[in-house]
Amino acid sequence: MTAQPHQGTRPATEAQAPRGVQSVKFTFFRMPGEARRLPAAERAQLCEALLGLLDRSGEQMLTRAYTTVGTRGDVDVMLWQVHDDLRVVMDWHAALRASSVGAWLDVPRSYLSMTMRSLYNNPQHEGAASRERLRTDGGTDEFLFVYPMAKTRAWYALPATDRQRMMNEHIAVGHKYHNIKINTTYSYGLDDQEFVVAFEGNDPGEFLALVRELRDTDASAYTLFDTPMYTCRRIPLGEMPAALGLT
Repeated sequence: MTAQPHQGTRPATEAQAPRGVQSVKFTFFRMPGEARRLPAAERAQLCEALLGLLDRSGEQMLTRAYTTVGTRGDVDVMLWQVHDDLRVVMDWHAALRASSVGAWLDVPRSYLSMTMRSLYNNPQHEGAASRERLRTDGGTDEFLFVYPMAKTRAWYALPATDRQRMMNEHIAVGHKYHNIKINTTYSYGLDDQEFVVAFEGNDPGEFLALVRELRDTDASAYTLFDTPMYTCRRIPLGEMPAALGLT
């Protein structure tokens, strides 16, 4: 039996119901100490295999590499990949898993999301809420601050006008820190979190001040979780083997 809409409701239109556009994958890798202690010739082979896979990723999709060495003890590097077709991302990770270097790499954390038009208007930036795709320039900032996030069910029970009012306050705080650029992607039904939030910037201290001020906003009370948080520094794809300790 086909479910019918309640009397008086209208089926959602494309304008009313945003949908996912680009698939986005944040993958955190760790290389165990045993691999770093392999003979130099064996480590060189692992480097060659990894560089070949990274070249393939860079050709197929938007790919950015980051190191977390010195900021986290549980992960070494993060790979940020974006493609219109999730199957391309999945096939690349399957190839990595089947490779010689993939046999060594651990994946302590992994987050899947999609780009989508925002559910809220942005009074500070006209047109920002309608963006459905990440920038293709690869970004220029040195640091990326990433965390998974979910709202409480009480948030979704609020009237839309109340949520928009609180988001206006949230957006106004963010606008004060204009050197920090936000990339919000959505994970409803795709992964355990509801959002993956990735802030780009060049000054970790400025990002710290932004997050601390956001704690004072009304919307913050409706955060279910926003950890773990990762401070990542961007590196060229070719430097990823060194960040993993293979060179």
